[in-house]
Amino acid sequence: MENEKKCLGCGVTLQDVNVLQEGYTTSLENDLCQRCFRMKNYGEYQVVTKSNEEYLNILKDVALTKDLVLYVTDLLNLEENLEEIRNLIPNKMILVLNKIDVLPKSVKEEKIIRYLESMNIHFEEVIVISANKNYNIDYLLKRIKYHQTSKNVYVVGHTNAGKSSLINKIIKNYSDNTQELTMSPLPSTTLNMITIEINNYLTLIDTPGLVESGSILNQVDEKMMKKISPKKEIKPRTYQLRKGQSIVIEDLIRIDYVEGEKNSFTLFMSNDLKVKRLLNLFNNEELYDKNKITYNMKYDEDLVISGLGFIKIVSKGTIDIYIDKDVETFTRRSLI
Repeated sequence: MENEKKCLGCGVTLQDVNVLQEGYTTSLENDLCQRCFRMKNYGEYQVVTKSNEEYLNILKDVALTKDLVLYVTDLLNLEENLEEIRNLIPNKMILVLNKIDVLPKSVKEEKIIRYLESMNIHFEEVIVISANKNYNIDYLLKRIKYHQTSKNVYVVGHTNAGKSSLINKIIKNYSDNTQELTMSPLPSTTLNMITIEINNYLTLIDTPGLVESGSILNQVDEKMMKKISPKKEIKPRTYQLRKGQSIVIEDLIRIDYVEGEKNSFTLFMSNDLKVKRLLNLFNNEELYDKNKITYNMKYDEDLVISGLGFIKIVSKGTIDIYIDKDVETFTRRSLI
């Protein structure tokens, strides 16, 4: 089709023929598809499912360029396999650690950067930012300028990492462009590549987020999703557990401490989530109908629940967790 017009919010091709297909708009004179229009003006959201295979093909196209890539990730929900995107794209790449504003102020950036650098995944640089609070965006722009190989810079990452928030902040701070990307706390908001000219030397190209299939966000309703996604600085909650005691977070996850000395469990997740401690796991079978996973924790390890956050566990011990079978969990050396 000649002169295809793209939605300025999500990049999908606009069409006024089929209301059930993506890209529908009441008039091709409009700049937004109906989905983005309703999301922007009424806070409504329609789920659009695309397979990761489609996203991976887009990333392979990025790999054919020699352009600089920004890999944006959410500090609260660092992916287990950060090297996946790095291995797909050989381009120069800056790792952008977003949402530092939701971690406690006591967390030292230098420690996080050293932690990431110790993983031996090659990035030109690791930079900590907050798109929401406009923190370190000036520095990021300077480093983009330093590493650029052309005017084009691609932005990649998983869903809900804050790519659109970052791009919108850069547009607001450094451009006369009035375009604004659609943002939502739900996955799959950006559907196709969107090109945004910031100024004479920088054009950002936003790509669809890789869907985190194991994220708890895929298993909850919109109300719980908003509860899970922190809007402000997290206040870590620490629970001292003895063998035979449990922590239950909403109706999402139960953690039984089944073996070990008295231990410290510190939760780094949204302050809005209700947490309770069970003093005797044998008297309460709550959430036992969920999928059970056993972890033998070492000293100073995190239990990461994809999309929810993480729990720092200080001493070694055995835990049983009960959680939806489709939610990914893993352990790692303590981030904080």
